[in-house]
Amino acid sequence: MRRPLLGGNEGLMPDTAKLKQAREASALHGQDHLFRFYDSLGAPEQDALVDQILSVDFAQVAELHRDLVVNQSGTASQERIEPLRAKPWEDFDLGERASLANLGMRALRDGKVAAFLVAGGQGTRLGHNGPKGVFDIGLPSRKSLFQLQAERILRLSRQAGKTIPWYIMTSEENHAETTGFFKERRFFGLSERDVFFFKQGEMPTVDAEGKILLASKGRLSMGPNGNGGCFLALAKSGALEDMKRRGIEHVFFYSVDNALVRVCDPHFVGFAIQEGFPAASKAVLKVQPEEKVGVLCLRNGKPSVIEYSEMTEEMIYSKTADGRYLYDSANIAMHLFTRAFLETHAGASLPFHLAHKKIAYVAPSGETVTPTLPNAYKFELFMFDLFPMAGAMAGLLVRREEEFAPVKNKDGVDSPASARAQLLELHHKWAVAAGVSEEELKGKLVEISPLSSYGGEGINTALIRSQLGNPIIHVS
Repeated sequence: MRRPLLGGNEGLMPDTAKLKQAREASALHGQDHLFRFYDSLGAPEQDALVDQILSVDFAQVAELHRDLVVNQSGTASQERIEPLRAKPWEDFDLGERASLANLGMRALRDGKVAAFLVAGGQGTRLGHNGPKGVFDIGLPSRKSLFQLQAERILRLSRQAGKTIPWYIMTSEENHAETTGFFKERRFFGLSERDVFFFKQGEMPTVDAEGKILLASKGRLSMGPNGNGGCFLALAKSGALEDMKRRGIEHVFFYSVDNALVRVCDPHFVGFAIQEGFPAASKAVLKVQPEEKVGVLCLRNGKPSVIEYSEMTEEMIYSKTADGRYLYDSANIAMHLFTRAFLETHAGASLPFHLAHKKIAYVAPSGETVTPTLPNAYKFELFMFDLFPMAGAMAGLLVRREEEFAPVKNKDGVDSPASARAQLLELHHKWAVAAGVSEEELKGKLVEISPLSSYGGEGINTALIRSQLGNPIIHVS
């Protein structure tokens, strides 16, 4: 794409002027090596490289390298950390639960709730070459993560009598494949006009000297700007404006890799509305004090998340008078924000954090180098750095076995196998709770489609019993 002439002149910037500007900008910041292979490229590759260079804020990259890599001054050392205690769902009686569900369903019926999915990741760690959302965890139905979530949205939309719009943030790397996947599968029954795709922002990766790496001879090494970049992308893409046009007031945020996520859960929506804060988070109890997860906390009196690596041994093992661990509310990346809060703060300047990674790059010789040790630095925004701007946040502690089955590792804990087992065990329990006996289900695998039940309601026991002669019972 050609850019307007500088200085507000009419017309398009000639390629020579763009090239001159790109060379000057890169040279000014010691990044002229980015043109090392320029003359060997074809014209389309040359144009793409120039456009990419012109999109980089070299001054920002230099400042981040100086502050985070050279001076290592990214994190304040003097902070007051206190627990943010999530309220256990178990503590609400049946009447209170029904009241919260009704409050949430009223918001859904009025068209005031939207789903916001962060889906920019690839399934590389799972041995999957593609977007993580298209991954099949091995259920009898062979449904992808995207399909499970889409069908939950569709089921809840039908229950509410109002369509829940779905905003999906992809990445430069997986956008085309993600959108193509949805089109091929006809949006899983959802209306195309109610699914809004947009891309996450990117940042260059640099070496120890602050030099931007080349991913190929004609392309800079870029990476997603962290999950905190979702807010700016939401605003820049027009998604927030679209929400306002639709009358959305509450935005349910979640990550793609949770096989059990209850998208726009009416109970959680009602809880957040009743609490009345600009933000609310779901949490689960830590499996053990040493579990390497972030925990909801108050940082200098404001809501935040403290990473496991930041916690002292005293914080990890401290208990309350009733024996509960003080820092036990594990962050599971499920939040509800008011649209008004996001509109006010989406463009806020959040601090960048440093990640030291193994990044393949093109050496001066032209050879591609695949390092065995971390060689590059990525600059990332963290979404919980926006939390303090809410002033206060409500936390709801839910059951891990019912709502959190992350798919992060190829094998073992938090793997497709563990998520699959957890989902099938939950659906088994739903069937038993609906009246099918344990004896009847002995040795059977039970999968219940989200189109049939969102959270265990409305189970068709007759349909389950009609399949008892099969090793796999699938209620579609």
